[in-house]
Amino acid sequence: MKKSLLLFFVFISACSVIPTPKPTASAILPYRITPDENIYASRPDDLGKQIAGAMITAVSLSEKFEFTPLRAMLNILGYMPSVCNELRIDVSAPDENYRIFVEVYSLINKDINCDNVFQQFEANILFGYYSTGRYTVWVNNALAGDFVSY
Repeated sequence: MKKSLLLFFVFISACSVIPTPKPTASAILPYRITPDENIYASRPDDLGKQIAGAMITAVSLSEKFEFTPLRAMLNILGYMPSVCNELRIDVSAPDENYRIFVEVYSLINKDINCDNVFQQFEANILFGYYSTGRYTVWVNNALAGDFVSY
């Protein structure tokens, strides 16, 4: 009798539903809603050029109140090794940790002989609209600042 009662409970328990935890809502990944205004972005004709350096002397990040919602602007001061170098600034989409990586470099056409006379530059990048969150901006792997998007 005990064996049959035990077998009965084993079969009943095998048919019962085991409660599972309810799935939790996943975090919403940050994203760029509108593109950045970047005249220094990479171009298709850059493929034949050689990557060269760009020295950064100052970086600042500010919020522009004339836009609704607020937008951030990145200001970069620096210099390039010659007057023939072309400035390039690549802005990545935000990652899952709300970090925006900006890479500043220059390009030079290796077929042109150019004097090594430093060329100063001042570049302004107006960021687009981003999803809600606090973003940190990294320029050449150094923290430049942060801004909040509402």
